[in-house]
Amino acid sequence: MRLDAHVHFWRYDEAEYPWIDESMAAIRRDFLPPDWQEVAGPLGFDGLIAVQARQTVEETQWLLELADEHPQVVGVVGWADLRSPALDEQLDILADHTRLVGLRHVLQSEPDPNYMLDDLFLRGIARVGHHGLVYDILIVARQLPAAIEMVGHFPRQRFVLNHIAKPDIRAGEMEPWATNLHRLAGHENTYCKLSGMATESDWEGWTPDDLHAYLDVVLDAFGHERLMIGSDWPVCLVAGSYARVMGVVMSWMHTLPEDAQRGILGANCARAYGVQPQTA
Repeated sequence: MRLDAHVHFWRYDEAEYPWIDESMAAIRRDFLPPDWQEVAGPLGFDGLIAVQARQTVEETQWLLELADEHPQVVGVVGWADLRSPALDEQLDILADHTRLVGLRHVLQSEPDPNYMLDDLFLRGIARVGHHGLVYDILIVARQLPAAIEMVGHFPRQRFVLNHIAKPDIRAGEMEPWATNLHRLAGHENTYCKLSGMATESDWEGWTPDDLHAYLDVVLDAFGHERLMIGSDWPVCLVAGSYARVMGVVMSWMHTLPEDAQRGILGANCARAYGVQPQTA
């Protein structure tokens, strides 16, 4: 099974998605599982992980309803307030749905660089693990040192780094991103999504070679066993089509052994999130 590890869905509402500004007009519309199937099917992708785009429990419940309706949605990475005293009650309800596989918070937007090291937040991560869920790490490159410290508190918790930690590819940033990425990868309970790179590049002028240099660093850090392809669709559409964005990783990995390619195209994602194909 080929799995796209990072897909978003929404029924577009300007008030609910204020981060979709004028520069992202191409994605100011509804995006639902049949739309993904139309672009992903020709590339051979069978399933996907749906990832939260709003920080509400209601959106997570809606994504789980989509998973009930559409068998290609094999897992959902939702949201809950990890610092809330009612977290366990929320997780008891959400995690009762077998397609909830993880949680995520938009850490990249938090002004406090130590937000993820707050005692309440760390307590929340512990509860995520207690419920058998993965934690997706959404950060930018400057937040890697804090993420390394956070992950170090939880050697048995599975983490998945989103978008290779968003180095400034547009500016050609390599350090200290590369060094810190290797440090994070030293925690063997952490995986990495090969996603979100085109949107960190020059939207109009990026080339596959621009991104291959970053993929080489990620492979060296994590090894092929902990990498998974992700589109970040439909956000990626501001910088390129689904086929073009996914083609970057698919062309880059063609020299890797077949088992490594199978892992990146789906097996590693299935293992990290503990998902199985659904039947219609």
